[in-house]
Amino acid sequence: MAVTRLFVALVPPAPVRAELAALAAPLGGMRWTPADNLHLTLRFIGETTPERQDALADALRRVRVESFVLPVGGTGLFPSRGPAKVLWAGVGHGHPRLHQLRKQVDEALLTVDPGLAMPGFHAHFTLGRLEANHEPKAIARFLERHRAFEAPPFRVAEFHLMASELRAGHPPAYRVVRGFPLAR
Repeated sequence: MAVTRLFVALVPPAPVRAELAALAAPLGGMRWTPADNLHLTLRFIGETTPERQDALADALRRVRVESFVLPVGGTGLFPSRGPAKVLWAGVGHGHPRLHQLRKQVDEALLTVDPGLAMPGFHAHFTLGRLEANHEPKAIARFLERHRAFEAPPFRVAEFHLMASELRAGHPPAYRVVRGFPLAR
């Protein structure tokens, strides 16, 4: 039986992805996210059968949130304690419609899979992943230089059910399984 790794995400328009990707600079021990892979994960689902995928898509079709404008800015590292692993760009913290969308996505997914893991939510775009040999001082300088980073805000008019294909030695390949428009 074929399984697919799924997640729910917002994909910013190409000009915003280009601004985010333009932050990439030579930094030892950093694997930058390709521009085409930049997205904001609303919920990771994991490995899923085609039948379950269809049920998840049907549930997501019932999400009803008005479209909204999302500001993009700031940079930081995850996790906040212990060794850093992810360099990120942020979005408008506490944005009510973004959190409303996330909540409705979670509720829809839970109708299909009540056991789905529901970790906390810190809205961000993953700019890159730090390897064990990264240079902490270079990362600190990068963060200081880009502390006030801002990309153009963009209208969130839809969200997507996405598939992820892991590829040895390469970034994952992402594809849109289904798009779900927001109310206008």
